[in-house]
Amino acid sequence: MYTAEREMTENVLRISNVNTRKCMKCGKCSGACPAFDKMDIHPHQFVSMVEKGDIEGLMNSKTLWSCLSCFACVERCPRNVEPAKLIEAVRLSVIRKQGENRLKADDIPVLLDDELPQQAIVSAFRKFSK
Repeated sequence: MYTAEREMTENVLRISNVNTRKCMKCGKCSGACPAFDKMDIHPHQFVSMVEKGDIEGLMNSKTLWSCLSCFACVERCPRNVEPAKLIEAVRLSVIRKQGENRLKADDIPVLLDDELPQQAIVSAFRKFSK
C-alpha cells in the first residue's frame, strides 16, 4: 500500500474507531440494509475495501450518499464491526478533502461570539480537527 493510501486508511479507521479485522464476511449487514439496491458497494464489501486500503475507490462510490445511516447493519452484525461508522468516516473524509475545512486552534478566537455556547465551539473543533 502506498503512503497516501495507508494514511487515508489509518485516518478512516481512526475516525470510525472500527476494527475491520473482526468482520467474518457473513453479509448479514448487507442483508439488513434498506438501501441495498441503491448501493454499488454493499456494507460487507465496504468493510473489506477499507481493510484492503482501497479508500479512493470508496470515496468515489455512490454508496457514501446512498447509505441512510440507519445503523441496521450495525444492529445485525454478530461481531459488532459497525459498517455504518466506516461509511460515515469515509463520507467525512470526502467532505474534508473537498473543502479542506479543518478548523485550527488559531482560527477559533476570530469565530468567537458572546452568544455562542461553549459546547458548540468544542463540538466544531472536534469535528473539524479529527
